[in-house]
Amino acid sequence: MLSKVILQANIDKVETYFDRADKIVIVTHVSPDGDALGSSLGLYHFLSVHEKTVNVIVPNAFPDFLRWMPGAKDIIRYDKYAEFANKLIAEADVICCLDFNALSRIDQMADAVREAPGRKVMIDHHLNPEPFCRVTISHPEISSTSELIFRLICRLGCFDDITLEGAECIYTGMMTDTGGFTYNSNNREIYFIIGELLSKGIDKDEIYRKVFNTYSEGRLRLMGYVLYEKMQVYPQFRSALICLSKNEQSKFQYVKGDTEGFVNMPLQMKGICFSVFLREDTDKNMIKVSLRSVGAFPCNKVAAEFFNGGGHLNASGGEFYGSMDEAIDLFKQALVKYESLLLKN
Repeated sequence: MLSKVILQANIDKVETYFDRADKIVIVTHVSPDGDALGSSLGLYHFLSVHEKTVNVIVPNAFPDFLRWMPGAKDIIRYDKYAEFANKLIAEADVICCLDFNALSRIDQMADAVREAPGRKVMIDHHLNPEPFCRVTISHPEISSTSELIFRLICRLGCFDDITLEGAECIYTGMMTDTGGFTYNSNNREIYFIIGELLSKGIDKDEIYRKVFNTYSEGRLRLMGYVLYEKMQVYPQFRSALICLSKNEQSKFQYVKGDTEGFVNMPLQMKGICFSVFLREDTDKNMIKVSLRSVGAFPCNKVAAEFFNGGGHLNASGGEFYGSMDEAIDLFKQALVKYESLLLKN
């Protein structure tokens, strides 16, 4: 049995909103990852069973290795179809905001969602949610937003309405947001949920292969280049850094998602507890920052203090507007400031 994490008052409100709604829009954050898509499509399949008109809208492209997910072909990209997406958002009875806690995280969609008259529901697991929704279901202690979607559906008394397709999406979100259940995944209830998803007929081994073993030749060659040429190790701080420019990405025919997981690689070294990946964005004039840690080191605090970001204890992200050299300098400043915690971990 699962503990009742979500407040009953929020369950009741969401149930009322869904019951009264005909048109529902689901939105998630910019550069959607596995949890963003897994939670969105998991909820999409559930609501479709209840004969609602449901649309999933994302700010921009998502990785190729997630395109197999059931329902992915029906996702609407805001950067391609803004006028159509704005119409759907404006006409929605309910807008579900999944896997983000601030309107800035949905980029160009923010104004449309903010001004829409529909009831807004946030379902998320990041710290410090902003108050832009009527209902806020925010639980940073939960491993993924996809797990929260499963819990919500069960609390609504609708476990039987989770389809195979929905179960595959929810599992994908849970798996990717825990690095294949290697961090933020010590809660035994996660494995109870996996068992329930297996009862729906999912093939978790096949899902793993589809997500992690379908990369391009370019990605593998880029990985080798990153490890041999670009990884810098700071053993005195038990830390490592990877940085990658636009030009370097183009040499390996980079497509969105090709650098997924690179930030985790330095953590395979003995004695390294903190890893940062700095990548020049291919669409915007900015640097994407990914941070990972092991043990008790709070990489989310580093993300918030130095890189305008945040996230979880062991997995966080941020952004930096400036040169790569400036971003590297900030990283080094962070190492000095957090030296005692790095050495203690």
